[in-house]
Amino acid sequence: MRIEPMRLLKPRILALCLCGALLLGAPRQLPEHPVNLNTATVTELMQLPRVGPRTAERIVAFRQEHGPFQRPEDLMNVKGIGEKTFRRLMAYITVDGSGS
Repeated sequence: MRIEPMRLLKPRILALCLCGALLLGAPRQLPEHPVNLNTATVTELMQLPRVGPRTAERIVAFRQEHGPFQRPEDLMNVKGIGEKTFRRLMAYITVDGSGS
């Protein structure tokens, strides 16, 4: 009995595609504790909703150039973070010792 190669390959291709789709579409896990804007690394900042590598790098660069954030609202001084984005992040950020 001869088994067609494509017959074996199709289920594997389908499984691979489904795994990829799940990984790409998987929601990011939100931080368990508020992220401290004054101490967080780029990787830690990327745990915040809608904060990717570029935005996280801008936050760190802003902090290095201007010093520590005095209040969470100061985050809106970072390029690319406006009021709407800040409102999404409010519950997940801090500037004091209570964050990570």
